[in-house]
Amino acid sequence: MKGFINLLKPEGMSSAYAVGAVKRKFNMPCGHMGTLDPMASGVLPVGISKASRLFQYLLDKEKTYVAEFKFGFTTDTLDVTGKTEAQTTVIPTAKEIKSVLGNFVGDIAQVPPKYSAKCIDGKRGYQLARKGVDFTLDAKTVTILGIELLSQVDENTFTFKIDCKGGTYIRSLARDIALSVGSLGVMSKLERTASGIFNLANGVGVEEFKDSDNPEKYIIPAEEVVSFEKLILTNERATKILNGVFENYGYADGIYRVYNQNEFWGIGESKQGVLKIVAYVR
Repeated sequence: MKGFINLLKPEGMSSAYAVGAVKRKFNMPCGHMGTLDPMASGVLPVGISKASRLFQYLLDKEKTYVAEFKFGFTTDTLDVTGKTEAQTTVIPTAKEIKSVLGNFVGDIAQVPPKYSAKCIDGKRGYQLARKGVDFTLDAKTVTILGIELLSQVDENTFTFKIDCKGGTYIRSLARDIALSVGSLGVMSKLERTASGIFNLANGVGVEEFKDSDNPEKYIIPAEEVVSFEKLILTNERATKILNGVFENYGYADGIYRVYNQNEFWGIGESKQGVLKIVAYVR
């Protein structure tokens, strides 16, 4: 069994609990791509067994979020679950917000939240923050493909649609947009609606999955989640590669979806004509 379950995690549930539902159903090790905080909901891809090895080739895929940002205060976690650190009476209008959104599209420098999984001297940021340790995080480059202001929920709350690459912190985006209009802001709600080929349409709710008598019907085949060029090996070449005999077959340098006839083997990388399997899921 190899493939993915696209779980639709509800708000209030941990990602670990959601992944555990798949582990228990199939009695196999599983891994997930892109943790969702308990307050967040939406797409949570779970790799079954060896399919998890493909995650490193999906990390740069495009993601889409629908997020609520609340203006007028900030917290230590940059979301509404944290402790309020500062307040302001400055609340931007929709027009003011729209005027600055273009500044956040493209490759931008972003400082991650202190309450994050970023490592500082071997410790997670959230571990240090909970202990009251004072530390700073360096800015990193993230890619925002687009930001759209969808609606105004109330006087100080707005809904946004955000398309971005992996590694983007939506909580940091709330902070930075607010600062750019002279205000303070936090994330008050978040839904991930797409991550690569995984979206709301091909997902399944956690409870629906847990209650299913036929959970296999929700499996998305491993070969469908990666979009590299397809490379079909002969049985002779496949056997040699599997046994560690690497010869120059003249393959162009690059990353491939590798098949032994009709069977998907995983991801292969060719260097100077020599192909090696770098993520074996067979």
